[in-house]
Amino acid sequence: MSYQSIDTLQNVLSENVFRHTKDAKKAAGRSLGTMIEIITYYLLNEWGMQDAISIERGLPEYGNPDITHNVEFTLHPVIRTETRPHPNHIRFSAKNIAKEFGLPNGINIKSHDLIDKNGAIRNACTIAESERFIYHASLYTFDNEYSPIQMFTQLKHPYAMFECKRVGVEEGMKKGPQTIEKAKQGAYVAKMTSALQKFRNQQGERMGLIYNNGNPIIAPYEQLLQQIINSNDTTLLEDFTMSIGIVSNHGNWFTSEDQNKELKVLAQSYDWLLFLTDEGLATFIMELLLNPQEHCRPIRNAFLNSYKEGKKSNVFTKVKMEYTAHLALCRYFHRNKQKIENWFNVITPENTDIHHLKDALNTLQNKPWR
Repeated sequence: MSYQSIDTLQNVLSENVFRHTKDAKKAAGRSLGTMIEIITYYLLNEWGMQDAISIERGLPEYGNPDITHNVEFTLHPVIRTETRPHPNHIRFSAKNIAKEFGLPNGINIKSHDLIDKNGAIRNACTIAESERFIYHASLYTFDNEYSPIQMFTQLKHPYAMFECKRVGVEEGMKKGPQTIEKAKQGAYVAKMTSALQKFRNQQGERMGLIYNNGNPIIAPYEQLLQQIINSNDTTLLEDFTMSIGIVSNHGNWFTSEDQNKELKVLAQSYDWLLFLTDEGLATFIMELLLNPQEHCRPIRNAFLNSYKEGKKSNVFTKVKMEYTAHLALCRYFHRNKQKIENWFNVITPENTDIHHLKDALNTLQNKPWR
């Protein structure tokens, strides 16, 4: 596949998929943002973190839980996993799944379907919630269409959160007019939702502050971050949330080597900031949406059906995915994991790569949360 610029591919999508819309290029640009979220979700899924993921949950500010911020993904401690055979005899409604797994009385059962009547699976499907726990159901394997159903019991407070940022460029502009506002929004959420707080000393060095049993611990930020990740001290971990930002697209954020002000704002605010390269996003578009091989055609079909004129529902999002497209995406990410990981550059922390992030997430995932 020859690499094509995102601008070129956005114009191709405008002409071939979004021609019927009022502003075809803007509609195509919004779909690019959805693709970044889908790439993030299925990479986390391939990393073995499916049981920990929640999507678009309100993340409370540290010390001020009256204010919450919806973020793309959060990763939660999993304290219990149960498996049942593929339940052919029941609808995939939250109510029936809760009954099948014998969830306790008095909890808030959702109205979601794990697989709806249109054949779309709900990723990270919340079945129920209690004061302390989230109950998620999933069809766990992609080996066949009749995989076992699994229930994950998560603690509500996440140990990591992900946000994806992309702003389109208008004709004749060097960058999107809302780029700096998007950067400020992301920076605020990253700074306000973890017990590990950031500030700078008189020399301009980034410092960290966290309380342990009421006693403040102050140290250089990266040093303190690693100390918390490697610790089994529950008083340090209980309100800690590692923040990961993912940005993409030409022009708006420049590149990982040539940062503009907006990218610098994000880089100093997130614990990890990843740059999804134009080449990586272009590969996703070309191989899965514009010129797919036969085994990836369900992905293209789900995309086209979701954006055609007169569509009934969108089955190509991080939340809802047409089931055969979901299976094809799982297989694609499994077979191409190393290539997909190379789509990302790490902007911060310096001198690291995406495998260091994966290791940090695995370390947090395997803490003795019980």
